[in-house]
Amino acid sequence: MYVNTATYHHPTPWDATFEDLTLPELLARSVERNPVAPFLHFLGRTYSYAEIQAEAKSFAAGLIAMGVERGDRIGLFLPNVPIYASAYYGAMMAGAVVVNFSPLYTVEELSWQVADSGTKILVTLDVPELYDTAAQVLENSELETLVVGRLSDMLPWAKGTALKLLKRSQIANVAWSENTLRWSDMLKPWPEGEDTLDEREALALLQYTGGTTGRPKGAMLGHSQLTQNAQQVASINSFEDPTKEVFMGALPFFHVFANTALLNHAVASGGSIAMVPRFEAGQVLKTIEKYRTTGFPGVPTMFQALLDHPKLTKTDLSSLKVCISGGAPMPGPVHDRFEEVTGVRVVEGYGLTESAGVVSANPYEGVRKKGTIGQLVPGTEIVLLDKEDPTKLAPEGEPGELAIHGPQVMRGYWQRPETDADVFVERGNKRYLRTGDVAEMDEDGFLKIVDRIKDMIAVGGFKVFPSVVEDAILKHEAIKEALVIGVPDEYRGEVPRAYVTLIDPEADIGADALRGWLNDRIGKHERVDQVVIRSDLPKTIIGKLDRKALRAEVL
Repeated sequence: MYVNTATYHHPTPWDATFEDLTLPELLARSVERNPVAPFLHFLGRTYSYAEIQAEAKSFAAGLIAMGVERGDRIGLFLPNVPIYASAYYGAMMAGAVVVNFSPLYTVEELSWQVADSGTKILVTLDVPELYDTAAQVLENSELETLVVGRLSDMLPWAKGTALKLLKRSQIANVAWSENTLRWSDMLKPWPEGEDTLDEREALALLQYTGGTTGRPKGAMLGHSQLTQNAQQVASINSFEDPTKEVFMGALPFFHVFANTALLNHAVASGGSIAMVPRFEAGQVLKTIEKYRTTGFPGVPTMFQALLDHPKLTKTDLSSLKVCISGGAPMPGPVHDRFEEVTGVRVVEGYGLTESAGVVSANPYEGVRKKGTIGQLVPGTEIVLLDKEDPTKLAPEGEPGELAIHGPQVMRGYWQRPETDADVFVERGNKRYLRTGDVAEMDEDGFLKIVDRIKDMIAVGGFKVFPSVVEDAILKHEAIKEALVIGVPDEYRGEVPRAYVTLIDPEADIGADALRGWLNDRIGKHERVDQVVIRSDLPKTIIGKLDRKALRAEVL
C-alpha cells in the first residue's frame, strides 16, 4: 500500500532511501563531524562523541584480547549510564552481537535469556539490585564472565566521591575474581590502524520480545536495520539544525524504542542526550530545565507522571519543541491535558521490536491527527491483511492486520526459523512483517490501530507476556488453572489481571494472599492488580482455556 505523496507531511519524501552503514560507522561520522561535540550528559558530567568512541574502542580491544570472536553474544544488563553506550558500540566494533536485558528482570528471567541467546559475557553495574541478580546468574548458568562498572566513576568528581563515602549502602559488595572483572580492567589500547567492524550485513543486536504463547523470542536486528531506522527517525525531524538537538533520555536504552529513537537517532543526527538512570518525574523536570532539552521521546505513563508532579508548572519547558509518545496508546485525556498545561506539542508514533523500533509517527509540525499513530516514516510500506486469512488483503475500506515492509524490518527470530511462516508474508517480491495489530488508514495516509490480534499486554510501554505470568502463578500449590489478561488502567494504559481456579474450591486461601505471593515472584512491570478466584474459566470447544472469551466477558 503506497501513501498519497500529496498529503504526506513529513519533511523527507516518503520514497527516500537511506545509507547502509554499521553502527560503528554511524558513530565515526559524528566523531569526524565534531569530536568535541557533547554526546551524553549524565548527572552533571558531559561526555563528548570522541570520549565515548575512544572508550568503546578500548572495550572492543579488551573483548578481542579475551578471545571474543565475531558473532559472539555480549549482554548488557544496565540502566541508562554512560558505559551503556561504550559497551554497546564497543561490542559491535569487536564484531560481537549485543543482547539487551532489562534491569527489571528476575534471576529466572535473566538466566533463561542468557541461556537462549548464548551470552557469555555480561556487563552490569555495581548497584545491589543489578549486581546481586547478575552474580546469581553467573553462578548458576553458562555465563562465563561478569564485567562490572562502578557508578561513582561515571559521575562528576564531587558526586562520585560523595557516593563512595556517604552512600555505601547504594554500592554492591562485588566479589572480584577471575570471572568478575572491573570495567576499567577491560579497557585495552585499540591497535593503531585497526579497523572496526565494517560488515554491514552482520548481526548487531538480539532484542527479546514475546508472543501469545511460550517464552520471549530474540528479534535479530542487523547493523543495516538499526542504522537505517535511525536515519528514518532523523529524517522526520523538521527543525533547523539537528546537531543542536538535546534529547531527554528518560526512556531506558535497553528498550528498542529508546535504542533507536534516542541512542542511535542522536548518533545519526549528531545531537546529544541528557540522560537519567531511570525515570523519576522530579529528576526529569530538573534535567529538562538544566540542559534545555528540545525533544522528549517517552511512553504515556511518563507524561501522566509529569502531570501529577507538583513542580511541572514551575519548570521552564520553553526549550521543548516536541514530545513523542510511543510504546502504548496515549489516552486522549492525558494527551489533551499535557498539551494544555505545558504548551508542548505531543505526537504519537508506533513501532515494535521486530521493526527495529519505529514504523510511523505524526509530523512534528503542521498537520497531525490525535488518536492516530501518524504517517509512515520514509522508506516504509504497509499492507492491511485479511484478519482471518493473512494470505489475502483486507476488503477495500475495512481494517486489516498491519504488515510492514522496509529496511528496518528484522531478519527473523533467533534460533526459531520455524516462526518465519507465522510472522512474515510474501506479496510479490517483497516480504512483509505481520504485526498482529489491526489498523486502518485514512485518505491522508494516517494510520490508526483499532484492535490487536496478539495477546501481549502493554504496561506503560513495556510488553508483558500473559503466559509468563500464568506460568508463575501455576507454581502455587493451590492453583488449578490460570488466565492473565490486560485490563484498562488510567496511569499505565493496561495492567495484568489474573483469573484462576483452585484445585480445592473450599481451600482457605484469599485472593489478596495469592496476589502478594505471585507479585513477589515476577518482574515489577508484570505484577497483577488483582487475582480473581473463579469457579471456572472459559474454554474452547476442544477444552483449551480461552483467553479471548475471558477478555470479551470481562471487558
